[in-house]
Amino acid sequence: MAEYQHKAIESKWQARWAEQKVYKVTNDTTKPKFYVLDMFPYPSGAGLHVGHPLGYIASDIVSRFKKLKGYNVLHPMGFDSFGLPAEQYAIETGQHPAITTEKNIATFKKQLSILGFDYDWDREVKTSDPSYYKWTQWIFQQLFNAWYDYTADKARPIAELIDIFEKDGNRHVNAACNENIKIFTAQEWKNKSEQEKAKILLGYRLTYLDEVMVNWCEALGTVLANDEVKDGVSERGGYPVERKKMRQWMMRITAYAERLLRNLDKLDWSEAMKEMQRNWIGKSFGCEIDFKVVNSDITLTVFTTRPDTVFGVTYVVIAPEHELVPRLTSKLQKKNVEQYVQRAINRSERERQAEVKTTTGVFTGSYVINPFTGEKVPIWIADYVLAGYGTGVVMAVPSSDDRDYRFAKAFDLPIIPVIAGTENLENPTEIKHGKLINSGFLNGLDTQEAIQKAIEYAEERGFGRRKINYRMRDAVFSRQRYWGEPVPIYYKNGIPHLVPFEKLPLELPQIDQYKPTPTGEPPLARAKNWKYRDEDGNEYDYEHTTMPGWAGSSWYFLRYMDPQNDQTFCSKEASNYWNTVDLYIGGTEHATGHLLYSRFWNMFLYDMGYINHEEPFQKLVNQGMIQGRSSLIYKDKYENKFISYHLLDGYYGETVELHVDISLVRGDELDIEAFKKWRPEYKDAEFITEGAKLGRHESGEVIRGKFICGSVIEKMSKSKYNVVNPDDIVEKYGADTLRLYEMFLGPIEVSKPWNTDGIEGVYKFLRKLWNLFHDEKGNFFVSDEAPTKEELRILHKTIKKTEEDIEKLNLNTSVSSFMICVNELTALKCNKRAILQDLLIIISPFAPHITEELWHLLGNQTSITKAVFPTYNSEYLIEDTIEYPVSVNGKMRTKITFDANASVETIQQVVLSDEVVKKWLNNQPAKKVIVVPGKIVNVVV
Repeated sequence: MAEYQHKAIESKWQARWAEQKVYKVTNDTTKPKFYVLDMFPYPSGAGLHVGHPLGYIASDIVSRFKKLKGYNVLHPMGFDSFGLPAEQYAIETGQHPAITTEKNIATFKKQLSILGFDYDWDREVKTSDPSYYKWTQWIFQQLFNAWYDYTADKARPIAELIDIFEKDGNRHVNAACNENIKIFTAQEWKNKSEQEKAKILLGYRLTYLDEVMVNWCEALGTVLANDEVKDGVSERGGYPVERKKMRQWMMRITAYAERLLRNLDKLDWSEAMKEMQRNWIGKSFGCEIDFKVVNSDITLTVFTTRPDTVFGVTYVVIAPEHELVPRLTSKLQKKNVEQYVQRAINRSERERQAEVKTTTGVFTGSYVINPFTGEKVPIWIADYVLAGYGTGVVMAVPSSDDRDYRFAKAFDLPIIPVIAGTENLENPTEIKHGKLINSGFLNGLDTQEAIQKAIEYAEERGFGRRKINYRMRDAVFSRQRYWGEPVPIYYKNGIPHLVPFEKLPLELPQIDQYKPTPTGEPPLARAKNWKYRDEDGNEYDYEHTTMPGWAGSSWYFLRYMDPQNDQTFCSKEASNYWNTVDLYIGGTEHATGHLLYSRFWNMFLYDMGYINHEEPFQKLVNQGMIQGRSSLIYKDKYENKFISYHLLDGYYGETVELHVDISLVRGDELDIEAFKKWRPEYKDAEFITEGAKLGRHESGEVIRGKFICGSVIEKMSKSKYNVVNPDDIVEKYGADTLRLYEMFLGPIEVSKPWNTDGIEGVYKFLRKLWNLFHDEKGNFFVSDEAPTKEELRILHKTIKKTEEDIEKLNLNTSVSSFMICVNELTALKCNKRAILQDLLIIISPFAPHITEELWHLLGNQTSITKAVFPTYNSEYLIEDTIEYPVSVNGKMRTKITFDANASVETIQQVVLSDEVVKKWLNNQPAKKVIVVPGKIVNVVV
């Protein structure tokens, strides 16, 4: 038999593809384009495990298929190379993050290269490369120089806003802006100083400075995004996180909330992903109502979607971080309030919103007047109210809201039922809608009618107004880190100014240490002589924070279109051609981070006329996770001994579960001696193996003497010792085997466990494919004979199935069809060139190395990537004969082949005369012969 030498074949073709730049992509506008992209990877020090390439393999298959279909395909790869891990390593070791990052990128590229991906590495981008982040800084500058006009529903240059102010003031400006902006006339604007004007404009800019509550991690020395905080600690490292107010650069993403929401209907994304974004944006309709504080000039404004329940308000709640807390707190309550606020604000917003078991709060000592009833109600502070959502003030209706109800019960506050049918319920919040009671002029109205009536009443009397609210807040853009893009800002008299474009990129300076200064300033404050110098030689401080990790990844898909351009971030010609990403593959964890920020930046660049497409990713597919199969062993909690898995039920003692390195386990059997070397602290431990008696228990059918491990399917992780390195699989089985196997495991969107044992079947398939082209002595042997009808039927059935599967991303069933096809051709001993050449083309997107080798052995001079995907001929799919399974009383007894056009009567006659059928009839007459055309025959006795 011919020997399939995967190592030699794969290394040969990877070298040749690179040398000949087979995957070089040009902006060839004569061809239709297809843009397929994987989500930007961060180059971690751990490199790839077998779960990581899943999406990469799928996108590579689609890329190769589209090329064969005549498309000009852009399938690039680069690295989101700014990140906290490299900075933490720099803090610990003093090694510059760039060195660590480049080393990690080299590891990643090596691993990606051995898998045979068709990346054009000339288009590689790295967010930490100054030639790249020059344009990230430039985009920041465009955002700084823009405002959002709600009337035009788009961003506009700030210069146009200044023109409006000079002619008409801001009374008629319908813009996204800070809430503290005051109305001024054109003359008042002209009378303001340049510094005053700059501060006002900052309140309109799409990127601006503000004092905001942030997640501050002292150990990491930086602000963290909400999705980087889990259960009050940093996701990376598990360090404590506190909430504190800091001056931060913000991105006014809320200006785009409605468009981000509206455009979801145009996108080919899963409904689950769209719903995640809808919930995050959190659009709600309602009204604002003003509650005046008793004996004060303060007015608290609440946003509510249920103004119909306002007669049930028995207290008002404000967020712990609300700026009016000190003024609303009485002297008597001061100590209690300060203690509570300190505890509450250090919990993450996500934690506070998720908490349902514990109810906490504190009374301020102040009261407001309910404008609908004229009654006085107390003001409380509770951490379930967030300062950033709505107004940071909630009117509490404990008879209608679950949290308000729990709070009222905990602090013995009144509960007034306002919906008919709730009066006698133990928990009145079980009924949310109905006719109003105890509600004055709203009594007897249904919920929706009462909502409109209440809003009209509030508007007529001047203490309320209709309002659409969004849960999404502006994004914090500052990070107190070194390893990130410098913000291209310098300060003159406390006012931020842009670094001139010609001085970009503003590069990271060298510093002595990568941690904050002793006084708590960001690491960049350590830089010596790092200041902006104007034309007169005056020096000004640069911004010392850096951009967040999501900045560079919010536009990288555009840079791939034109990566070498040093005149602009992406030429109009390139962006017009490549346009939106046709297929984007990545994880669901980016739903409310990267995907929203990318859509925001893309929309902004579209508004400003730099690109001609509003959305960046037309089709999004979220790949599932390849999970690890962890091996577990069980140790006696108090003694130095381990118990084999099947003996646990009868073991009298208490055990603890330990993960064991999967490399020490074969078929669930532990190599005890190898384990002892791995964990020398257990070198003297006792191992109770299968077959040992434990009191009254003895395991069942097991092989004595073996130590069997338990197992669990869970995320691949170094801490679980269940990581499978793709390099090891490629070494033993080859990249083509790994590619096929990962697709064979199941639908790309579904999570599935890795099982190395199953890979042998795929490797065997590739050897069978290889053998189709070789005789029994191992010689390459392909015939030029004309193919038979059956061979053509097998091939064209597979062509049709493969094309349909790839278009639908049903890549697992394609692999199955390849296996069936090769088995059938093997059974026919088919070695016809006319069949095998097309077979190679359709398999090549999945297994590029073996197919390229066989393609050239067939005498082709150009790469198989330049071939044309064959078109299936429907005539070949029509079968001349059909093999019918024949059952007698429901049990299959034989198979009979008929002409495909045979009539039902003919089939019935032949079946009844068949010797095997006669045997099972046992001389009894058949009551009926049921024929399902093309499927099955059943004889009923």
